[in-house]
Amino acid sequence: MGARAQVGAFAIALILFVIQSGFAQQGSLSSEMELSALLELRSSLGLRSKNWPKRADPCSSWTGVTCSKNGRVTGITLSGLRRTRVGRQNPRFSVDSLANITLLASFNASGFALPGSIPDWFGQRLGALQVLDLRSASVIGSIPQSLGNLKNLTSLFLSGNGITGILPSALINITQLEILDLSRNAITGSIPSGFANLGKLKSLDLSSNFLSGPVPPGLGTLSWLKFLDLSNNSLADLIPVQFSNLSRLVELNLTTNSFSGSLPAELRGLRSLRRMEIGDNNLEGPVPQGLFSSLVRLEVLVLSRNKFDGAIPGALWSLPSLRFLDVSRNNFTGTLLGLGSNASVSGAVFNLSSNLLYGNLTFPVGKSVSVDLSDNFFQGKVFEDSQSNSTLTGNCLQMVPNQRSLQECRQFYGERSLTFDDFGVPQPAQPPFLEPKSKSKNRLTFILAGIFGGLGFVAILVLVLVVLLKMCNKGTNQRGSANVGPVPEGDDPALPKDLIDASGQGDSFTYEQILQSTSAFSEANLIKHGHSGDIYRGSLASGNPVVIKRVNLHSVKKESYTIEMDLFSKVSHTRLVPLLGHCLEHESEKLLVYKYMPNGDLASSLHRVTNLGDGNLQSLDWITRLKIAIGAAEILAYLHHECSPPLVHRDVQASSILLDDKFEVRLGSWSEVRVQEGDGNPNVITRLLRKQQTLEQSPYASASAACSYDVYCFGKVLLELVTGKLGISKSDDSTTRELLDHTVRYISIYDKELLNKIVDPSLIVDEDLLEEVWAMAIVARSCLNPKPSKRPPMKYILKALENPLKVVREESSSSARLRTASSRRSWSTAFFGSWRQSSSESATAPGHTSRESISGLKRESSASHKRLSSEIFPEPIEIQDLERQDEH
Repeated sequence: MGARAQVGAFAIALILFVIQSGFAQQGSLSSEMELSALLELRSSLGLRSKNWPKRADPCSSWTGVTCSKNGRVTGITLSGLRRTRVGRQNPRFSVDSLANITLLASFNASGFALPGSIPDWFGQRLGALQVLDLRSASVIGSIPQSLGNLKNLTSLFLSGNGITGILPSALINITQLEILDLSRNAITGSIPSGFANLGKLKSLDLSSNFLSGPVPPGLGTLSWLKFLDLSNNSLADLIPVQFSNLSRLVELNLTTNSFSGSLPAELRGLRSLRRMEIGDNNLEGPVPQGLFSSLVRLEVLVLSRNKFDGAIPGALWSLPSLRFLDVSRNNFTGTLLGLGSNASVSGAVFNLSSNLLYGNLTFPVGKSVSVDLSDNFFQGKVFEDSQSNSTLTGNCLQMVPNQRSLQECRQFYGERSLTFDDFGVPQPAQPPFLEPKSKSKNRLTFILAGIFGGLGFVAILVLVLVVLLKMCNKGTNQRGSANVGPVPEGDDPALPKDLIDASGQGDSFTYEQILQSTSAFSEANLIKHGHSGDIYRGSLASGNPVVIKRVNLHSVKKESYTIEMDLFSKVSHTRLVPLLGHCLEHESEKLLVYKYMPNGDLASSLHRVTNLGDGNLQSLDWITRLKIAIGAAEILAYLHHECSPPLVHRDVQASSILLDDKFEVRLGSWSEVRVQEGDGNPNVITRLLRKQQTLEQSPYASASAACSYDVYCFGKVLLELVTGKLGISKSDDSTTRELLDHTVRYISIYDKELLNKIVDPSLIVDEDLLEEVWAMAIVARSCLNPKPSKRPPMKYILKALENPLKVVREESSSSARLRTASSRRSWSTAFFGSWRQSSSESATAPGHTSRESISGLKRESSASHKRLSSEIFPEPIEIQDLERQDEH
């Protein structure tokens, strides 16, 4: 009896234990297979036990793990997690254990490095997946076709990686897809027409890739689409009129492509549109007058850098919400009667610069509105209040500094049979009486004597200038001629004819020769559309390949092409792209002939499509990238420090850095070169020929003729070499500034490992080469200092790139320190002196790393246990202080 009682009591206790265990496990992980999979994932990714403690329940204690009510894993978020020290040494896309988590609906690894390709089994084993987020995760390779099997997928984020290949056609099978973001990769090919089948798509972002061909008209059938961004590609042909059916579209961005034709009037059907950005294309003709009358919600409109002509639509000034308008660098003409109701919108910005607008400014500009009317042909007086918040340079206005010449203004108004006020200067009146004959004779004698005396003085002065110029050109060094004459600035950029050495401008070609060499400027020979003209591939009668620039006289100042010709007659350096000749026969057609560069430019060579036909890209190795950076630094250091007066290139970007058959740099795009502003060189040539230039306040202004502007642009090129992200140096819009701000956060003088978050995933480097990459990133960050006075001079940038390991390593040998102490100390002083003088200034330019963003960098213990040598390439003192403060 006692034994039976004991057995009964044990049975009751066991039942109670099971019941209690069942209640205790509600919401806890219920699958042993999934627990094993999570532990394996924890090990393969090297996650820290702080985030995923081994002995705790994953559903309740693991950061980023989400479970259903019955204890099955439905979501994993790696974003924000960190690896262990061992895990950081060899990060990989090692997530095979996810295949055993069969109910996984969301996988988010944005910002978490997963170097490698997306596994093909993702589309075969993760059938429940609804959200896949791999933004900025160092993913490479192509998008697997198997992703088309994810029938439940609603959001696919793959932006900010190194993904190559073409867009897989299988993506059209994901009919539940609402968000598709493949931006900032290296995807090639065209947009599949089958994308029209994605009927539930609300957001499509394919920007910053290498897509080409026309845009499928079927995209106009995506009736739920709200955001469409195809910017920064090579898309061509016409803008589809079918876009007019996108009645829910809020943002449309087609900037920086090769769209041609006119702006479709049918776009007036986009009644929900708030942002329309179609700048930097080849659109032409007048803007349809009825286009904007129905777009009453429009807030941002960008039509800049096209070939639009005719009048600016008057309906724009009636849009109640318009707060940003950029129609600069077009051929708009006509008068401007006012800004309408937009003039009262607080903080509104209107850029109408570099057009052909004329007439009087008969309206005041509100104090809360910023208006850029520069480089037009406005005349007359302006309201006094308007000058404080308007940019009016380069017009024909009275009592306003830095206007066009009288001759240029008269010519413009005369060609259009319009009346010009001659800057308000009255015509000289006739004398009221005739002077006696004897006095007239005496005055005539004095006048003739003055004329001949003046001519004699001018002849002597020209002779002196020629002698001085020859003396200046004698000195040379290892990087070319030491002293060169200036490239003058202003409305008349050409040097006086008697100072031009025609031999430096190459041969004179006939127009027939040019037509024959380019097959009459056929599309097949078109290389690209440059901002100063179209670039064509040609072949001379001898069979030698050449490159021909067809100068666009509508988009550049008249005869600005002579700047390049004058430059080549004055400057001699092996890093200049050779100018072989020119053709100036026709007034409306100016052509320059250059030596052909087999490897094109850096923009097209950094990632190049292979010849295997698979759509994959081949990237430049690190040795070649460093070689290119040094070559570009050499020519810029020559312009800034060895030319007298210093010259500023003003167009430093990846497309300006040309590469010969051995990837040696030959710098091109010389139409914007100017003399350094504010140079105090007393050279007589400088005083006579250089006209007054105005230094723009913004550090990003492309017209700024300051060496520090070249340094800033060169820093963006260095970032492209480090990150592999093209387009950084091409533009300076808000997107680019946001990308810069995001990138520099991961460049620390104390933590090399941070660099892994931004370095080009296609680079294969060992420990030493990774330190060179780190050094270049540090140099780039210094070049991008928001304050121009605190950017390093090019000669020290060149020295740092030539000795990259000295930037990030301290000399361990005392004898080595003794051998280099003198030179390194002087380098440090010259490099950093001006920065320390202005370190107390706190202004930060928009779009660049602010004090707040810099202070967000955490100082981590680097595996290499090496730190930046402040003697070799010192960081700005305020950045060092901020990073030290941040760790405390």
